Amino acid sequence: MSQFSQRPFSERTALWLQQSGLPPLLARLFAARGVDSPDELSLDLKSLLSPSELKNCLSTASLLADILEQKAPMLVVADYDCDGATACAVALRGLKMLGGPHTPIQFLVPNRFTMGYGLTPEVVELAAMQTPKPQYLITVDNGIASEAGVERARELGISVIVTDHHLPGDRLPQALAIVNPNQGGCPFSSKALAGVGVMFYLLVALRAELRQRGQFTNAIQPKIESLLDLVALGTVADVAQLDRNNRILVSNGLKRIRAGACQAGIAALFQVAGRDPRAANTFDLGFAIGPRLNAAGRLADMTLGIRLLLSDSTAESLELAQELDRINRERRVIETGMQETALAHLAEDQLSGMMATRTSICLWHPEWHQGVVGIVASRLKERFNRPAIVFAPAEGSTGEELRGSGRSLTGFHLRDALDIVSKRAPGLILKFGGHAMAAGLTIRKADFAAFDALFQKVANELLNDELLERRHIHDGALDLSEFTPETGDLLAEEIWGQGFPQPIFYGDFEVSQQSLMKDKHLRLQLRPLGNGPIPSKPFTGVWFNRTQTLPEKAKLAYRLVTDRYQGRARVQLMIEAHDET
Repeated sequence: MSQFSQRPFSERTALWLQQSGLPPLLARLFAARGVDSPDELSLDLKSLLSPSELKNCLSTASLLADILEQKAPMLVVADYDCDGATACAVALRGLKMLGGPHTPIQFLVPNRFTMGYGLTPEVVELAAMQTPKPQYLITVDNGIASEAGVERARELGISVIVTDHHLPGDRLPQALAIVNPNQGGCPFSSKALAGVGVMFYLLVALRAELRQRGQFTNAIQPKIESLLDLVALGTVADVAQLDRNNRILVSNGLKRIRAGACQAGIAALFQVAGRDPRAANTFDLGFAIGPRLNAAGRLADMTLGIRLLLSDSTAESLELAQELDRINRERRVIETGMQETALAHLAEDQLSGMMATRTSICLWHPEWHQGVVGIVASRLKERFNRPAIVFAPAEGSTGEELRGSGRSLTGFHLRDALDIVSKRAPGLILKFGGHAMAAGLTIRKADFAAFDALFQKVANELLNDELLERRHIHDGALDLSEFTPETGDLLAEEIWGQGFPQPIFYGDFEVSQQSLMKDKHLRLQLRPLGNGPIPSKPFTGVWFNRTQTLPEKAKLAYRLVTDRYQGRARVQLMIEAHDET
């Protein structure tokens, strides 16, 4: 059963925001998302939190300044997702800006299938073989759990600087420096910084340190702000919480993309995705650009994606972007096949009839691809409203290990749940890590049933009926006068995402026509019902991945967007849910 409820807001706050110049609709939406005063509306860079608040950021910047002066060889160890790729590109571009074009700096991305995640001893040994041998390793978007890898680096005479945003374990690695807003004792109030955001902050601090050393002046200094398009992409694609600090970073990154001042690689990704960068928004970054970059890490090698983000050549960027687009299409085919197999398996097990007792989903199949398990877990979580973990055989483990990726519900901290499992049954999970909403882990194939049973037991203890009930939070009804292309444009210009959700409205509609697109999407003609004259012409509505028709009158939750075709702007309603009560 689904529950529909309106997101509460203070009318007094909404009026205050409106009096400051915000349109009435946005004033209501912002008030409902925790904006308490007009002062919070500014997304200027000067409103960013100071790097001095980020633990170890200033001291690490001083250390990096020394390394640049010595021209000591460095190597950036990146994660293989979009956040890791953008963080790596920000690190290399930024360090070269600040240290000069001849700064000896390389990068390395572990092979997710053979080396696993993070700075493992195997990755360190591979890094030590590079020419020139690095004196310093800088991790981006990883490293906070890499005790063994950091120790191996020390044995090989290599120092490690960790930049990460993941939650630390019980012990920190013995690195030369650690910059992570989520480490103990860090007063930085934006714990939601993505890995790319952490690296950007370190570069801002490094630039300030080099200014103090007389290398630059305020008037003549490298434009670190030119990297904000990469910061915006990595932040949105990593589904980082869009608190005000992250919204400032994303807003300024989108401004650069819209102005045509983005990296050649990002422009090429927009081109192959068929999106207009002049109208770029967070939806584009999260659902069109990010997945194409992520596809390299899922099925191939994220080196391809980082090469794209480091390229300044329009022709080379387009060629690399086209290859990423091809890989992404292949990823979608694999994902669809895995999802169909998973749903067939769930049907055989009659999971839908077990929802009263089963609070989690754990699946594996010998033919599944480990690069796509996270996406399939996400689809299952959305469909069944249960935490889902999907496993595939781990490459390089002679088929004896399974690597899994999980996605969770609000209120069920997935990494903490895995931690409970690991403590109740030491050795059952070989390794794990992640966040509240997403996590990865490795287990033995022979232990799958035992893991499933114990994880299910933990889920039963931590979840309740309220958390398991599918909830649709909406922003109330739109006035009939607000069903305009101008409203769609107004909404599209704002920064929406995790923690600052895109507006979903709710209302009564007359359904005049229904048909299927591509046999799997419902296309509708809808007239909104409410106070005032009903529009003479219905609006087009689309409900993706829905084939079941609606009654003649329906209560719908929807997003309002502006669709442009042959120079005409039209309202289109993207249907999210149907209230059948």
